[in-house]
Amino acid sequence: MEGIVTQCLSNGMFKVKLQNGFSVLAHVSGKIRRNYIRILLGDRVTVELSPYDLTRGRIIYRLRQNEQKIEN
Repeated sequence: MEGIVTQCLSNGMFKVKLQNGFSVLAHVSGKIRRNYIRILLGDRVTVELSPYDLTRGRIIYRLRQNEQKIEN
């Protein structure tokens, strides 16, 4: 599920607003951490939601600038 990073928290945690309007608390996946991929405020990311708690998730991909859709 895609969303936009709205707030950067400590320890690799982020508030992400999803396309459906909900906000989730998401942490960075291990591969993104290992490859030192920076996630900044306003980045469009792909989030994998937890099946146990739908308010939490994991950021598994950061879309590149040219991949991001232009919003009206």
